[in-house]
Amino acid sequence: MTLSSPGFPERMRAAYIDRLGPAEAIRHGTVPVPTAGPTDVVIRVAAVSVNPVDTFVRSGAFATPMSFPFVIGRDAVGTVAAAGSSGLDVRIGQAVWTNSLGHAGRPGAAAEYAVVPVDRLYPLPDGVDPVQAVAVVHPAATAYLALFTHARLQPGETVYVAGAAGHVGSAATLLAARAGARVLASASAADLGRVRELGAQLAFDYRADDLTARLRAAAPHGVDVHVDTSGRNDLEAALAVLADRGRVVLLAGMASRPVLPAGQLYTHDQSVLGFVISKATSAELAAAAAVLNPLMADGSLRAGCIEELPLGKAADAHARLESGRARGVRLVLRP
Repeated sequence: MTLSSPGFPERMRAAYIDRLGPAEAIRHGTVPVPTAGPTDVVIRVAAVSVNPVDTFVRSGAFATPMSFPFVIGRDAVGTVAAAGSSGLDVRIGQAVWTNSLGHAGRPGAAAEYAVVPVDRLYPLPDGVDPVQAVAVVHPAATAYLALFTHARLQPGETVYVAGAAGHVGSAATLLAARAGARVLASASAADLGRVRELGAQLAFDYRADDLTARLRAAAPHGVDVHVDTSGRNDLEAALAVLADRGRVVLLAGMASRPVLPAGQLYTHDQSVLGFVISKATSAELAAAAAVLNPLMADGSLRAGCIEELPLGKAADAHARLESGRARGVRLVLRP
């Protein structure tokens, strides 16, 4: 099904690339409207977030199948505009969200319209602001999958979240605490109060010279799950506070080359797990969405600082993210 039927234009505005390259490779113009298969849903996009993974895909650092022109962007909130089959469980005008476009051959979201496989599309709870939603779904789903799908965090276990005030870290702190885990966290001194409000039992200044000693004192038997959202990936420091059979989850820091203390790892039955949300199955993403939607609906899961930009500023948004000039801010594009 194409959108050239009555009611749809033949072309749409989009942020796209026609080659892999730097942020300056992003173009803003018109491209053909999407083609949808029988199990796809077409949404009219209201908001698109800008994530580090988007920059990796655009640059080629994270290789994935694509055809040019390639619309960038992973996460979108919008409304159902059409469905590939009348049998799909959606209705025209329904508010929805997705967080798995722009990868594995799927065109991206930074456009007026996007095609979404129905098994990767979730209803947006009533009353939830689209911009707020699109700002939180990627980091929150990342946090959920890291903690529960990959690290298998259980109620009563101790988790340490490094970078707990960041986008993924704050969601991880909230989700772990809500699941009955004991949460230890680190952040800047200015953010420690907020981290405690999210559910951290103890929060430490990450700049403290004796941070490792403080963590050992707080968890004498070690932490069961260690999540460092900063991408530093200091495995020597992580294993120094890890419990027997503890799990370290790596989810950032593409260029990091940490030292692996192999003896410590195998003599204590410990694990280091690599995880990227782009490899998540549709079933795993749906499980995350089922947890996130109620938290968005009751206001527990919210982004901090959000900056909205027009779609034509997509290249600027990527450049800011890569240069560190968007630290602490969620950038959202509005078609």
